[in-house]
Amino acid sequence: MTREMKKAEALERMKMLKLHSNVINEFQNQDKVNLSENGGFLYWLNDDQKRRVAEFEKKYDALVYHVIRNITKFGELLSYLYVSDSEEEWEMDREDLRNGTALVYVENLNDKWCSEFGSIGIQPSLGGLLRTA
Repeated sequence: MTREMKKAEALERMKMLKLHSNVINEFQNQDKVNLSENGGFLYWLNDDQKRRVAEFEKKYDALVYHVIRNITKFGELLSYLYVSDSEEEWEMDREDLRNGTALVYVENLNDKWCSEFGSIGIQPSLGGLLRTA
């Protein structure tokens, strides 16, 4: 599985999610990953977030195309939307996105042991994404 194949899939998912055209263009042309927070407002990743994304991608042979940041009573959470190396799962992943859910990796910055893979609810908002569940 090549990075280019995963990137093409990520771009299709970003369009499905109705991410702002600037977010899609920055990912396509500059490999820049954006972050949504506070209801869908868009930001560029800071250096620490970039490092975390790179570590995740290397460890799991994945390509992160968007991050959602939430502050909860359980800690600061970064939800990584990604394309896996398992092409046979991509159609199911796209179906999940069409139904308002995404399989993500949620990194809890305050409690590493609470970080995990799982499904979250999402919806387009303000050009970015809102985590709904």
